[in-house]
Order: sequence, then structure tokens, then C-alpha cells
Amino acid sequence: MPPSTPNLPMTLTQKILYAHAIRPPRNGLRAGDIVRIKVDWTIASELAWNGMNQTWAALGKPPVHDKERFYLAVDHTVDPVTLATDKRAQKLADLSRDFAREAGIKYFYDANETILHTRFYRDLVQPGEVVLGADSHTSSHGGLGAFAIGLGGADITVAMVLGESWIEVPEAIAVEYRGAVPFGFGGKDVILETLGKLGRNTVAMERSVEYIGEATRHFTTDMRFTIANMTAEFGGLNGIFEADATVAHWLHMHRRSHKDEARYFQADADASYLDRFVIDLANMEPKVAKPFSPDNCFNVSEVAGMEFHGGFIGACTTTEEELVLGGMLLERMLADGLTPVPTRNRLVVPGDLDIQARLREAGLLSAYERAGFRIGPPGCSMCLGVASERAAEGEVWLTSQNRNYENRMGKGSFAWLASAATVAVSAPGLKVADPRPVLAQLDQDRYRRILRRDLDVHVPAVESVEPTPVAAPAGSTAAATGGGAQSAPAAVVGRVQRFGDHIDTDAIIPGEFCHLTSFTDLGEKCFFHVKPGFAAHVREGFSIIVAGEGWGSGSSREQAVWALKGAGVQLVIARSYAFIHKRNLVNEALPYLVMKDEGFYARAVDGAELSVDLAAGVVTVGGETFRAEVPTRIVQALATAGGIVPAIQAHGNDVFEHLTH
Repeated sequence: MPPSTPNLPMTLTQKILYAHAIRPPRNGLRAGDIVRIKVDWTIASELAWNGMNQTWAALGKPPVHDKERFYLAVDHTVDPVTLATDKRAQKLADLSRDFAREAGIKYFYDANETILHTRFYRDLVQPGEVVLGADSHTSSHGGLGAFAIGLGGADITVAMVLGESWIEVPEAIAVEYRGAVPFGFGGKDVILETLGKLGRNTVAMERSVEYIGEATRHFTTDMRFTIANMTAEFGGLNGIFEADATVAHWLHMHRRSHKDEARYFQADADASYLDRFVIDLANMEPKVAKPFSPDNCFNVSEVAGMEFHGGFIGACTTTEEELVLGGMLLERMLADGLTPVPTRNRLVVPGDLDIQARLREAGLLSAYERAGFRIGPPGCSMCLGVASERAAEGEVWLTSQNRNYENRMGKGSFAWLASAATVAVSAPGLKVADPRPVLAQLDQDRYRRILRRDLDVHVPAVESVEPTPVAAPAGSTAAATGGGAQSAPAAVVGRVQRFGDHIDTDAIIPGEFCHLTSFTDLGEKCFFHVKPGFAAHVREGFSIIVAGEGWGSGSSREQAVWALKGAGVQLVIARSYAFIHKRNLVNEALPYLVMKDEGFYARAVDGAELSVDLAAGVVTVGGETFRAEVPTRIVQALATAGGIVPAIQAHGNDVFEHLTH
């Protein structure tokens, strides 16, 4: 048995993973270790379940490992108009309802009750847990000290059924915050400041991001949630804060559906970080991120006065405290004689019915309405742009959501990211405005009362704990079925379709087509908006994608890989990949290579013919050969098996025991 206290110094992420590891290395975890882990929670939306249902059916619809530990919310594609008129949304909602009823899961939330991450954060997740979600913003729950990551639907379905998964322990960076954050500045301003200084898909790419520093002790849990949420935009595998007295107070004040199982782990003082970055918040201004990247950041003073067409306050990244603050700002402006410019293009969507009730009780929903905002029911709404609420082509919106990719709010739309406070003071005049002059007039005591932060309650002292691995299961609970395995292709020959850096999954398959499950249908929609005719070009022999940094960043949608396969893509070669998308490539057995050699990219131009020995990782172009990075043993094993479903069909419930040892 491993020792109760490992000898290796570990990061916070490594401590949590070690506490969930089955047969880990004896002395602790290092970056690069591949471990089998017990999973506390799996979570998904109806849009994800659409694909997950395919995997579940392929596995024979086995029972859910723990009916009280799978959480499903209908939030991505639904609003009352869509549910009444759109057969696609109706089908997705019904598919989730039918599964929830058939499987007997405890935590199912129907349409327009909540946003996936909002209710889970407020009611269920606890420090020290492992959470896997079929949504890239699962990273949100690192705000409460959980190891929470987004993965593709196949990974989540398997974890839902087996209660376990596998992970390659990530490298870690530390982002240290210094300086006091003024009243009214929230997590959105902090993470945009971070993105603006450090860049998207750069230092955080595929890494654990641990947010540290004395300043974090004064961050509210809502601020931490937003920063961890947008670690997905940073490019990190997960973002995490050390759970402390602030988190303990939050847990004490909020209803928890499970008994107290919080574990307060701390990184060792001599833990190994790949790098440390200091962000000074002392003189920070409110931030705005221009299209089409969340790190394209500017101080609000640099863009003040810019006109736009609409303002949206909502999405999972916009927390209760931001919604309260936005309402109070509008209330103050109305009292000072505000007359909003007439438009229908103002929308606020509280993330949960409980939050909506709190805003109504405080009179803040009325303030939003008097300032010209329509009130939408809980859901992803305009952030995804696939339900009835979306921006028109050519429209510019100022929005408190987390992504401003091309076409994100609707075809041809332009999203400028900001905090809810900045959107609130800007939206009435449809011109970007600095919220600070109005923030200075607010009653901070009333703000705290509305959020119930004025209550003096006794919370037991937080006690740090050390991790011990979980006990290994006694044996398999299901026999392998045999069959289903297929060999990966040994060689690939084709011509190049060349792409640049940071090609996101919204570009590969727009959200409006994620209801499709046929590979062929998805293939015809591949790069629908940004590279029309992509599939036809593949059929002409241009079947190898060569790309730069951050291929597949953005959402966790496995439909992006299905679309590539459906279009006939044989191979993807890139400098780096978003973690989730890379796992999806592995699970669906679409070959990929990591190539760093600059000489290769100079020769692998659009239309160049490549010959690739996949087993050796050797690529030949123009008579020259280049060697790619060697995949890990588990990736090679899954490729040989033909993907995750054939691997389970071959090895049964012991699949990760077999693949990780």
C-alpha cells in the first residue's frame, strides 16, 4: 500500500488527484503520470446528452454507477419560444427527460430552471472533489476548491457508468494575484486582466492553473467561480483556488443536498510549478475584450463612447453578485434621471430561478425592466446563439458572457466581452461607459444585505488535510464482451488543408448543428461559416489538416471530431491541441500528431502531399522527413483499440486498470 503521506511535494491539483487515485505511484504524483481515478461527479447538459446517448447506447445502456452523482440540466438550447416551435430543441429536451426517468437519476433540472454550472456550484460541489463535465466550463467549480474539468461526451458517459476515469497529471502554473480589488470589480475584470497580460492558449495551455496570493483571500466565491470558469478561455485544463474560510462560510450559508464531505487540501510550500506569474490588481481598470478573442483586452477608458447594437447580461460566467450589482447600478442611474435609448436589444438572463427570485425580492428585476431590459428565463441564451435569442448578422453586442468567437452569438455577430457592471451602465445609451462613477454612489451595505453577506454566523475553523489514495476495487463487475476493436491505420497519404492558430470548436462545427448525430450530416456542416465547401475539398483528396497552436480550443463538443470524421479527414497535425478536443480525438480514434518542427510547417503548405507513418510518427513532405512527438502508452492503446467504446467492449469495467498498467 502507498504511504498515508506521500514524500513528493505536490500542487493542489496533484493532492486532489492523489486522493482519488487507484494504485498511484507510491511517493506521490508528478506531472506526466497517468493514473486511474475515482470520480465524484459527472455532469452534462441536454446538448451534451444528445451525443452521450450515442455512447451509452453503444455500451448497451448499462446502469449509472451512482444515481445520486450524475447531474443533468436542460439549459443550452432552450427558451420558451424555442421549446414551443423548434423540433430540434424539443427532441434534445425530451431525450434528456427520457433518460433521467429511465435511469432514475436524482439531480435532473428541466428547461429554464437553471444553468448547468450555476445550480451545481450553488447546491452540490464541495472542496476536494473530482468533477468531470461534458462542458468546457466545468472548470468553474475549481472556484470552490474542486478538481473540475470539461471532457467530451464519451469520456463523461464512461465515467458516469464506471465511476472512474483516467488522467495524465498536468503540468501546473501558478498565477499570483496582488493588490486590493476595489468595490464593484468582479471575477470577470480579474480574468480579463489576466488574459490580456498572459494571453489565450499560451502559458496555461493544457495545464493546471492554480490561483494563489494574498489577494485571493479577499475574493468572494462568486469571483473565484468566474475566474475558474474562464480558465477555459485561458486554455487551462483546470483552474483552482485553495478552499479556505471564505469557501467554508459559503458552504455553511448555502443549502447542500449532500452531507458535508469537504476536504481542504493545500499545495505544498515546495510544490513544483512550471512557472509563476504575478498579476498586480492595484491599479486595474474595468476591461473589455474585443472580437474575436477573449485576450484581445482593453481598458474601458480606451473604448468609452463606442456605439453598439445590444447588451446581454447572463450566461454561466455571470454570477449572482454581478447580477445584483448590475441591477443596483441601473437603479441608481434611473434615480438620476436615466432615459434608455429605445431598443429591444437588451436582455438579462439570471442563471437560476432562485437568483431570479432574489432579484425580484430586492426590486432589482424592476430596475432592469425600467432600464429597457427584457428578462429571460435561466439558460445559456445568447452566449451560444442557437435558441431564439441571438444577435443579427452584423450586430455588435456588449455581453457579460465568456466567449467572443466568430459567429458565437449568431451568424455574423460581434461580441465584446465585459463585466455585468460595465454592460449595465453602457446598455441604456448603447455606448460603452465606465461603471466606476456610478459604482462610487452605491450603498455597499445594501449590496451585502441583498447577497446575505451581512449575517454573522459561526463557521468552524478550516482544517487542512493530506491525501491518501482510494482503495482499489476488488474486481471487475462486468465481463468484457469481446469484439468491436479495430486497428488504427498504419499509414496515411493525402493533401494538406492548412489552418492557423486557435481554431476553435465553434468554427469546426457551429453550435446550431450540434443536435445532429450522423457523422455524414455533421461532416457536411464542418467549417460551415468559416470555410464553406470544406467536406467537398476533403473528398478531392485534401484529407490532412495541418494547423498551428491551440487546435480545437473552446467547447467540449465531441461533435467537432464527429464532423471531421464525417467529412473524411484522415489525420490532424498541429503544434498543440486543446486538452478536451485531444481526448475526443483519442476516444473517437481520429489520428493526430503533435509536430513542433518549424521546418515541417514551412513545407506543409496548403495542397502539399504528405505521407505519414502513424506508428512511427514520421511525416514525409517534399522528400524530407519530420518526426512528431510520441503519444503516451494509453493514447496508443486506445488508438489500437479503435477508441474508448471498443476498448470497453474488449476489457469491460476493468478498462482503465488494463490501459494504465
